[in-house]
Amino acid sequence: MTSNLKKWIITISMSLIAFSVCQAQVYEVYDTQLNLVQKINNDHIFLLSESIRVSDKDQKLKLLNNNYEPFLDLEGSEIYQYLSPWILVKGNDKYGAYHEYGEQILKPEYDHIDTHYNQLLGRKGTTYFHYDIGTKVLKPIGSFESAYIAQNGQVIAKTPAGYMLPLSDNPNQIYQDLQPVSDGAIISHEPSGYGLINRKGDYILDPILDTLKYLEGDFFYGYNENQYMLLKATEDDADIRYSSYHKITLENDVILEYIHGRLRRIMKNDGILLDIMGMDHVTRIDKDHYNVYFKNGRVGLLDSKGVWRVVPCDSVTSILPGQEELYGALKERHFGFVNRAGKLVIPNKFEAVNKFSEGLAGVKLGNLWGYTDRNGTTVISPQYDEVGEFHRGISIVKKDGRANLVDKSGKELLSQYYEQISLSDDQYYITEQEGLYGIIDPLGKEITAPIFESLRREGYDKIIVQKNNKFGILNESGELSLPVYYQNILIDNGTQKILAEDIYTPPVLDEAKGGRKKKKKSK
Repeated sequence: MTSNLKKWIITISMSLIAFSVCQAQVYEVYDTQLNLVQKINNDHIFLLSESIRVSDKDQKLKLLNNNYEPFLDLEGSEIYQYLSPWILVKGNDKYGAYHEYGEQILKPEYDHIDTHYNQLLGRKGTTYFHYDIGTKVLKPIGSFESAYIAQNGQVIAKTPAGYMLPLSDNPNQIYQDLQPVSDGAIISHEPSGYGLINRKGDYILDPILDTLKYLEGDFFYGYNENQYMLLKATEDDADIRYSSYHKITLENDVILEYIHGRLRRIMKNDGILLDIMGMDHVTRIDKDHYNVYFKNGRVGLLDSKGVWRVVPCDSVTSILPGQEELYGALKERHFGFVNRAGKLVIPNKFEAVNKFSEGLAGVKLGNLWGYTDRNGTTVISPQYDEVGEFHRGISIVKKDGRANLVDKSGKELLSQYYEQISLSDDQYYITEQEGLYGIIDPLGKEITAPIFESLRREGYDKIIVQKNNKFGILNESGELSLPVYYQNILIDNGTQKILAEDIYTPPVLDEAKGGRKKKKKSK
């Protein structure tokens, strides 16, 4: 999902909701064709996953089966957290834990619980208790200032004397420092130097290095006396993938090797990426691309596999990652485009450029953006503050701080501009105006203008919308399949059901008249 899409999914809180004693919750249960198949009276249901359904009716937790019938009581008054396979419950400011299959592991009497895949770490005061689903053993592991489960599954505990690994074979060993950096290893620091510890708590690299830095994945960079090395942490060993007595250094997030003081190699995590004479310096453009500069003034675009995306050339001063075999290139403060051979295909006449997409690229002339084709012909004249890439023939553009959609001919698809338009992973467009939301299909057809407080698409013909704090379901034609009337709507993908929640106010006694007075459903 794109970073601009933070408001696309509006999270529905699973916190307990207090209701008047004279109100009851009712669920209308529909199938995928929106046929009413069931009614559930006087309950409050929420979904943790496709297979886990919970009722917290009257602040009493129960697991429900596929028919929404209770089959197991849970201790606690609310669900605090769900991280598969663990359900953490809370009651009276204490925490407990259940396996998602319903087995109680920790009673709700802990001050804090930490989870990690098949492990639990509970704290009572300063005493910690550990549970492993493999052994099914719950045991105290000691009293510490603090403790937590590291990324690799070891428990790291802090004491006044230093750090400990209470689950290891040497639970009383003191370390100066322990840094959990990956799913496989912990960097340790002892008076003798830096080392690596595996999931079992054993050293796979003795603490002898003067320097040890984490790169990414299972890869590390180290230095000891006069030897530089690139290492990969395995389960039982630290494999030295490359070592050298020549200087290897990290410069601006690039690993470089110098031979007799001259830059000679660009390194990857486990060895040589590029070995070539005459380099002057290297800059990283993004995670997968480098600009490599040579002493003769040439520059090339190298990818993370060691392939020249643009061979070194002297016609430009820097090269941007591109698409469709064309790459933005800067020379004398203006951008053009080069091909993989480094030949200038579109002259340097733009203040800025975007990547090509579907045969067009956004280009900036003066202070405005338009689009050019692969021949350098202006297809959409510069008139926008911002332009995006094309997806299925449509792009998002902005003018005067407001957004619209255009096709590849430059035709604006919406009759008005909105404050914001974002593209979702399923190629729908979410519009925003004055805090309200709308949606547009991948072909640019507006399903609804931004008139809803929230919306989220749960599949074809199932767009859940909210207005005046009520929820309904919109179809792809913009028509309401369920009216905007309900307190909440849940999509249960596990049972292929839709739960529409309502609040029912039953009749109450009218004491003044000695009879009963009817009250309607809240709307």
